[in-house]
Amino acid sequence: MTKRQVGYHWHLRRLMAERGIFATTELVPLLADRGVSLSREQVYRLVVKVPERLNLTALAALCDILDCSPAELVEPYSGAPATAKGSSAGSAPPTRPRRARVTPAPPK
Repeated sequence: MTKRQVGYHWHLRRLMAERGIFATTELVPLLADRGVSLSREQVYRLVVKVPERLNLTALAALCDILDCSPAELVEPYSGAPATAKGSSAGSAPPTRPRRARVTPAPPK
């Protein structure tokens, strides 16, 4: 039996932009008005990263601020079993890009 990969897409940044909220610091007072006190750093991480855990009160506050449902904010997915990125049986491992070397321009 193979395990299915499950996860979710986090759409907070997109929903904020659609509502005209572009700075993460704009969310701090809006959340505080709804009884959720998070620091600027916590709100920044909430916006730019996919959270592993989220308080339901914070989720409800975000939905109220953005006038959206939890389903619009969190989109679950499930798929095939997880495999190494870009590899399949018999294929070569992915290559990493080379670091660029910046050298001064030759004299004219």
